[in-house]
Amino acid sequence: MSFELNKILGALLGAMILAMVTGLIARALVNPEELAKPAFMVAGGQLANAPPSAAAAPAGPEPIGPLLASASVENGKAIANRLCVACHTFNRGDPNRIGPNLYGVFDEAIGQGHGGFAFSSALEAHEKQKWTPELLNQWLAGPQDFAHGTKMTFVGLPKAKDRADVIAFLDSLSERPEAMAPYETKPAPAAKPAAAAATAAPPATPGTAPTTGKAAPASTGNKPAGSPATTPAAAPTKPAPAAAAPGQTQPPGK
Repeated sequence: MSFELNKILGALLGAMILAMVTGLIARALVNPEELAKPAFMVAGGQLANAPPSAAAAPAGPEPIGPLLASASVENGKAIANRLCVACHTFNRGDPNRIGPNLYGVFDEAIGQGHGGFAFSSALEAHEKQKWTPELLNQWLAGPQDFAHGTKMTFVGLPKAKDRADVIAFLDSLSERPEAMAPYETKPAPAAKPAAAAATAAPPATPGTAPTTGKAAPASTGNKPAGSPATTPAAAPTKPAPAAAAPGQTQPPGK
Protein backbone atom coordinates (compact mmCIF):
# COMPACT_ATOMS: atom_id res chain seq x y z
CA MET A 1 0.00 0.00 0.00
CA SER A 2 1.48 3.32 -1.06
CA PHE A 3 2.15 6.21 1.25
CA GLU A 4 -0.26 8.46 -0.70
CA LEU A 5 -3.13 5.99 -0.20
CA ASN A 6 -2.42 5.85 3.52
CA LYS A 7 -2.65 9.63 3.73
CA ILE A 8 -6.02 9.62 1.93
CA LEU A 9 -7.49 6.93 4.17
CA GLY A 10 -6.11 8.65 7.25
CA ALA A 11 -7.66 11.96 6.18
CA LEU A 12 -11.09 10.29 5.64
CA LEU A 13 -10.89 8.54 9.01
CA GLY A 14 -9.89 11.76 10.74
CA ALA A 15 -12.77 13.65 9.09
CA MET A 16 -15.31 11.05 10.26
CA ILE A 17 -13.92 11.13 13.80
CA LEU A 18 -14.06 14.94 13.81
CA ALA A 19 -17.68 14.94 12.58
CA MET A 20 -18.71 12.43 15.25
CA VAL A 21 -17.01 14.38 18.03
CA THR A 22 -18.52 17.65 16.78
CA GLY A 23 -22.01 16.09 16.87
CA LEU A 24 -21.53 14.84 20.43
CA ILE A 25 -20.33 18.26 21.60
CA ALA A 26 -23.21 20.06 19.86
CA ARG A 27 -25.76 17.71 21.41
CA ALA A 28 -24.31 18.33 24.84
CA LEU A 29 -24.36 22.11 24.41
CA VAL A 30 -27.77 22.51 22.79
CA ASN A 31 -30.94 21.20 24.51
CA PRO A 32 -33.91 21.99 22.24
CA GLU A 33 -37.32 22.14 23.91
CA GLU A 34 -40.15 20.26 22.26
CA LEU A 35 -43.02 22.50 21.16
CA ALA A 36 -46.27 22.18 23.09
CA LYS A 37 -48.14 22.19 19.76
CA PRO A 38 -47.05 22.18 16.11
CA ALA A 39 -46.21 25.55 14.58
CA PHE A 40 -48.36 24.61 11.57
CA MET A 41 -51.45 22.42 12.05
CA VAL A 42 -52.37 20.29 9.05
CA ALA A 43 -56.11 20.19 8.35
CA GLY A 44 -57.67 17.29 10.19
CA GLY A 45 -54.54 16.65 12.27
CA GLN A 46 -54.65 16.14 16.02
CA LEU A 47 -52.02 16.41 18.70
CA ALA A 48 -50.61 13.06 19.80
CA ASN A 49 -50.73 13.99 23.50
CA ALA A 50 -53.97 15.99 23.33
CA PRO A 51 -56.42 15.33 26.18
CA PRO A 52 -59.64 13.47 25.33
CA SER A 53 -61.69 16.66 25.58
CA ALA A 54 -59.62 18.30 22.83
CA ALA A 55 -60.44 15.47 20.42
CA ALA A 56 -64.20 15.87 20.83
CA ALA A 57 -66.20 15.96 17.64
CA PRO A 58 -66.77 19.54 16.46
CA ALA A 59 -70.25 20.89 16.11
CA GLY A 60 -71.71 20.64 12.62
CA PRO A 61 -72.14 23.63 10.33
CA GLU A 62 -75.28 25.72 10.38
CA PRO A 63 -78.16 24.43 8.20
CA ILE A 64 -77.84 25.47 4.57
CA GLY A 65 -81.56 25.40 3.69
CA PRO A 66 -82.32 29.04 4.55
CA LEU A 67 -79.51 30.24 2.21
CA LEU A 68 -80.33 28.17 -0.88
CA ALA A 69 -83.09 30.49 -2.08
CA SER A 70 -80.61 33.36 -2.48
CA ALA A 71 -77.63 31.24 -3.59
CA SER A 72 -75.65 32.56 -6.57
CA VAL A 73 -74.50 30.09 -9.23
CA GLU A 74 -72.08 32.65 -10.67
CA ASN A 75 -70.44 33.30 -7.32
CA GLY A 76 -70.23 29.56 -6.68
CA LYS A 77 -68.54 29.07 -10.05
CA ALA A 78 -66.03 31.82 -9.24
CA ILE A 79 -65.21 30.18 -5.89
CA ALA A 80 -64.80 26.76 -7.53
CA ASN A 81 -62.54 28.16 -10.25
CA ARG A 82 -60.41 29.84 -7.60
CA LEU A 83 -60.13 27.01 -5.05
CA CYS A 84 -61.12 23.72 -6.69
CA VAL A 85 -59.91 23.81 -10.29
CA ALA A 86 -56.43 22.56 -9.36
CA CYS A 87 -57.85 19.17 -8.33
CA HIS A 88 -61.25 18.88 -10.07
CA THR A 89 -62.83 19.29 -13.49
CA PHE A 90 -66.42 20.43 -14.04
CA ASN A 91 -67.44 19.79 -17.65
CA ARG A 92 -69.09 16.63 -18.90
CA GLY A 93 -66.53 14.13 -20.16
CA ASP A 94 -63.52 15.86 -18.58
CA PRO A 95 -60.94 13.49 -17.06
CA ASN A 96 -60.37 13.03 -13.37
CA ARG A 97 -57.45 14.81 -11.74
CA ILE A 98 -56.25 14.50 -8.17
CA GLY A 99 -59.96 14.61 -7.36
CA PRO A 100 -62.88 13.31 -9.43
CA ASN A 101 -64.74 15.13 -12.16
CA LEU A 102 -67.71 16.90 -10.52
CA TYR A 103 -70.18 16.99 -13.39
CA GLY A 104 -73.46 15.46 -12.17
CA VAL A 105 -72.25 15.03 -8.59
CA PHE A 106 -75.41 16.58 -7.12
CA ASP A 107 -77.74 13.84 -5.82
CA GLU A 108 -75.24 11.16 -6.86
CA ALA A 109 -74.20 8.26 -4.64
CA ILE A 110 -71.23 9.17 -2.42
CA GLY A 111 -67.89 7.59 -3.34
CA GLN A 112 -69.03 6.01 -6.61
CA GLY A 113 -68.87 6.65 -10.34
CA HIS A 114 -66.65 9.12 -12.20
CA GLY A 115 -64.75 6.80 -14.50
CA GLY A 116 -63.28 4.47 -11.94
CA PHE A 117 -61.85 7.16 -9.66
CA ALA A 118 -60.29 5.58 -6.55
CA PHE A 119 -62.18 7.19 -3.67
CA SER A 120 -60.70 7.00 -0.18
CA SER A 121 -61.96 4.36 2.22
CA ALA A 122 -63.03 7.16 4.58
CA LEU A 123 -66.13 7.66 2.40
CA GLU A 124 -67.28 4.06 2.81
CA ALA A 125 -69.32 5.03 5.87
CA HIS A 126 -71.47 7.20 3.55
CA GLU A 127 -71.62 4.87 0.54
CA LYS A 128 -75.40 4.38 0.88
CA GLN A 129 -76.08 8.12 0.93
CA LYS A 130 -76.36 10.68 -1.84
CA TRP A 131 -74.87 14.13 -2.17
CA THR A 132 -77.81 16.21 -0.93
CA PRO A 133 -77.38 19.93 -0.16
CA GLU A 134 -77.08 19.25 3.57
CA LEU A 135 -74.37 16.58 3.10
CA LEU A 136 -72.55 18.79 0.62
CA ASN A 137 -72.75 21.56 3.22
CA GLN A 138 -71.08 19.33 5.80
CA TRP A 139 -68.43 18.22 3.30
CA LEU A 140 -67.60 21.74 2.14
CA ALA A 141 -67.46 23.02 5.72
CA GLY A 142 -64.76 20.47 6.64
CA PRO A 143 -63.95 17.36 4.58
CA GLN A 144 -61.92 15.85 7.41
CA ASP A 145 -64.79 16.34 9.86
CA PHE A 146 -67.26 14.73 7.45
CA ALA A 147 -65.00 11.77 6.55
CA HIS A 148 -61.94 11.62 8.77
CA GLY A 149 -58.95 10.31 6.86
CA THR A 150 -60.14 11.34 3.42
CA LYS A 151 -57.44 12.07 0.83
CA MET A 152 -58.89 15.54 0.24
CA THR A 153 -56.65 18.05 2.01
CA PHE A 154 -58.92 21.07 1.46
CA VAL A 155 -59.63 22.72 4.84
CA GLY A 156 -63.17 23.82 3.92
CA LEU A 157 -65.24 26.96 3.37
CA PRO A 158 -65.94 28.76 6.66
CA LYS A 159 -68.71 31.04 5.30
CA ALA A 160 -72.15 29.46 4.95
CA LYS A 161 -73.06 31.83 2.08
CA ASP A 162 -70.04 30.63 0.05
CA ARG A 163 -71.03 27.00 0.65
CA ALA A 164 -74.57 27.70 -0.53
CA ASP A 165 -73.24 29.33 -3.70
CA VAL A 166 -70.93 26.39 -4.45
CA ILE A 167 -73.79 23.94 -3.88
CA ALA A 168 -75.95 25.89 -6.34
CA PHE A 169 -73.07 25.75 -8.86
CA LEU A 170 -72.66 21.98 -8.41
CA ASP A 171 -76.38 21.57 -8.96
CA SER A 172 -76.05 23.42 -12.27
CA LEU A 173 -73.49 20.88 -13.53
CA SER A 174 -76.13 18.63 -15.03
CA GLU A 175 -78.33 18.33 -18.10
CA ARG A 176 -81.33 18.53 -15.78
CA PRO A 177 -80.40 20.42 -12.62
CA GLU A 178 -82.37 19.52 -9.52
CA ALA A 179 -84.92 22.03 -8.28
CA MET A 180 -83.60 23.61 -5.09
CA ALA A 181 -87.03 24.55 -3.74
CA PRO A 182 -87.58 21.21 -1.90
CA TYR A 183 -84.36 21.79 0.02
CA GLU A 184 -85.01 25.41 0.88
CA THR A 185 -86.15 26.19 4.40
CA LYS A 186 -87.11 29.41 6.07
CA PRO A 187 -84.91 30.73 8.87
CA ALA A 188 -86.23 30.19 12.37
CA PRO A 189 -88.19 33.22 13.63
CA ALA A 190 -86.50 35.32 16.28
CA ALA A 191 -87.78 34.83 19.80
CA LYS A 192 -90.23 37.55 20.79
CA PRO A 193 -89.35 39.53 23.96
CA ALA A 194 -91.53 38.88 26.95
CA ALA A 195 -94.37 41.40 27.35
CA ALA A 196 -93.59 44.12 29.83
CA ALA A 197 -97.07 43.86 31.33
CA ALA A 198 -96.34 40.26 32.36
CA THR A 199 -93.76 41.38 34.86
CA ALA A 200 -94.90 44.93 35.75
CA ALA A 201 -97.37 45.55 38.57
CA PRO A 202 -100.96 46.32 37.45
CA PRO A 203 -101.85 50.04 37.43
CA ALA A 204 -103.73 51.41 40.44
CA THR A 205 -107.48 52.01 40.04
CA PRO A 206 -108.44 55.70 40.31
CA GLY A 207 -109.94 56.58 43.70
CA THR A 208 -108.22 53.78 45.62
CA ALA A 209 -105.18 54.07 47.79
CA PRO A 210 -102.09 52.15 46.71
CA THR A 211 -101.31 48.99 48.57
CA THR A 212 -98.36 49.38 50.90
CA GLY A 213 -98.43 46.01 52.61
CA LYS A 214 -99.81 47.44 55.89
CA ALA A 215 -103.28 46.70 57.33
CA ALA A 216 -105.86 49.48 56.93
CA PRO A 217 -106.88 51.22 60.19
CA ALA A 218 -110.12 50.16 61.84
CA SER A 219 -113.24 52.25 61.15
CA THR A 220 -113.86 54.98 63.72
CA GLY A 221 -117.55 55.52 63.03
CA ASN A 222 -118.81 59.07 62.30
CA LYS A 223 -115.86 60.90 63.83
CA PRO A 224 -114.48 63.72 61.78
CA ALA A 225 -111.42 63.16 59.71
CA GLY A 226 -108.18 63.75 61.56
CA SER A 227 -109.48 62.78 65.04
CA PRO A 228 -107.59 59.91 66.62
CA ALA A 229 -109.27 56.56 66.62
CA THR A 230 -110.24 55.33 70.10
CA THR A 231 -110.94 51.82 71.19
CA PRO A 232 -113.85 51.46 73.69
CA ALA A 233 -112.83 50.17 77.11
CA ALA A 234 -113.89 46.68 77.99
CA ALA A 235 -116.68 46.27 80.67
CA PRO A 236 -115.31 45.35 84.12
CA THR A 237 -115.75 41.75 85.00
CA LYS A 238 -117.46 40.74 88.24
CA PRO A 239 -115.08 38.91 90.57
CA ALA A 240 -115.95 35.34 91.41
CA PRO A 241 -117.27 34.72 94.97
CA ALA A 242 -114.75 33.48 97.46
CA ALA A 243 -114.91 29.86 98.43
CA ALA A 244 -116.58 29.12 101.81
CA ALA A 245 -114.38 28.27 104.73
CA PRO A 246 -114.49 24.69 105.93
CA GLY A 247 -117.35 24.08 108.41
CA GLN A 248 -119.34 27.16 107.32
CA THR A 249 -122.22 27.39 104.90
CA GLN A 250 -122.81 30.27 102.58
CA PRO A 251 -126.16 31.99 103.15
CA PRO A 252 -128.51 31.83 100.20
CA GLY A 253 -129.04 34.84 98.03
CA LYS A 254 -125.56 36.16 98.62
